[in-house]
Amino acid sequence: MASVYENSYMIVLIFLLLGILLPVVALTLGRMLRPNKQSAAKATTYESGIEPFHDANIRFHARYYIFALLFVIFDVETLFLYPWAVAYDKLGLFALIEMLIFVVMLLVGLAYAWKKKVLQWL
Repeated sequence: MASVYENSYMIVLIFLLLGILLPVVALTLGRMLRPNKQSAAKATTYESGIEPFHDANIRFHARYYIFALLFVIFDVETLFLYPWAVAYDKLGLFALIEMLIFVVMLLVGLAYAWKKKVLQWL
């Protein structure tokens, strides 16, 4: 007879297997049952109902990705700041110092990027 401890792990294992198996089965059935007729309209790129006026395979400058990465970093910073600001009165001085260190680290990174002229567009 299985103990409660082993039974708990069995439930987790069943959910893990179902979580892997169900999407695989759904995607496989969808691929097998869908109509697969290629046409010129399906092969073109879609630009809001307008005929495409140039090739969709354009190259982006590498600086674009740096700007995008910096945006994501500071966007995640705001995600950390909002809950901290809401619960600030309950967290105390230690959380204030911890958050100040976090913000200063990000500002040092921003200053470094500014000094290296990463933020200049072309």
